Amino acid sequence: MNTDERLTDLEIRLTHQEDLIDELNKEIYRQQVKINDLEAILKELAVRLVDIESDRPLNEPPPHY
Repeated sequence: MNTDERLTDLEIRLTHQEDLIDELNKEIYRQQVKINDLEAILKELAVRLVDIESDRPLNEPPPHY
């Protein structure tokens, strides 16, 4: 392999690595968006649970009893 072929090979490898890094960054971004959405849903559910529990007096049986 001569110097030009080696340089071309390195440029091709670099291009593939840059593409892979770009795809990985996009996937990380998509996952972070999903995590943020799930955290928001979890916080809202926690608030709803606290509201439900605060509406029911302690030691009172549920309505189906």
